[in-house]
Amino acid sequence: MSADRTFTPRSLNASEYVRELFDPADNAAILVRNRSTGHTVQTIAEAEAIASPGFQSWLANQSAAGSDIYVGMNPIKDGAYSRTKENIKNIRHVYLDLDKKGDDALEAIRNSPDVPAPNFVLDTSPGKHQVVWKISGFSQDEAESLLHSLANKFGGDLAATDSTRVLRLPGFANRKLPEEFIVQARQESDAVYTMRDFTIDEDSPEAPRHFGEYQQRERTVPSAHKSQSERDWAYAKRALARGDDPEVVIQRIADYRADDKDNPNYYARRTVTKALAEIGSQASASAPTHHPTEELNREPGH
Repeated sequence: MSADRTFTPRSLNASEYVRELFDPADNAAILVRNRSTGHTVQTIAEAEAIASPGFQSWLANQSAAGSDIYVGMNPIKDGAYSRTKENIKNIRHVYLDLDKKGDDALEAIRNSPDVPAPNFVLDTSPGKHQVVWKISGFSQDEAESLLHSLANKFGGDLAATDSTRVLRLPGFANRKLPEEFIVQARQESDAVYTMRDFTIDEDSPEAPRHFGEYQQRERTVPSAHKSQSERDWAYAKRALARGDDPEVVIQRIADYRADDKDNPNYYARRTVTKALAEIGSQASASAPTHHPTEELNREPGH
């Protein structure tokens, strides 16, 4: 089991959660979105300021007025005022948004030998959860590759797999719901994890995306986490080599990268075209020499 038996779980309020996620001087992003008016405000502030009573009082007023409250999961560079990939200071967390069969998926995570104990579990609505691990030593590409792999394996939301993602802040209402539901957070471990603590399958466009399928997948221990572009390239060559229709391969990759590519169809077509060229080049180099009439004399199907 992946549970951390050396740690006593505890509930966290918003201030405690922010202080667990970040160092006091880290810049963090807070997003306030009012669903009724469509008005969105993003604030970049030091974690200690966000955790302060005055800031929390302002968030409480925004929540009472109908807003959802979110926090960015990775710190922002000093002097930056937007939550873009270029402005991420470093990678501190990977996470899952379990919005389908959430209770089953959470139980699978807690019993999986392939992932460590979650640091935080948030109950965001009945039967839906967000799971967060504290990590170190990951690049953005490595973290996002792992995010996709986690989402594929446990049925998480594939839209919540980028390093700039915001997740819900506990202690405030989920305004998506017709009845008020206050988001709750539990800390279940105080460990900080590295790549070797996650031994799940590599991420690729052919990987299953729904909880229940993950148990049928072969478990492997990757020697290193590749970037997602490298995984797309490896998948394209593998699929083409086994005879898959190039147009089908293009569509799979485009669908898979729709959330993080400005032009996923162009990206997918370029990847598959280059893979076809390399496969053709390798085939030409390894083809045996023979008399031209040999092919003509062979029977069909041999």
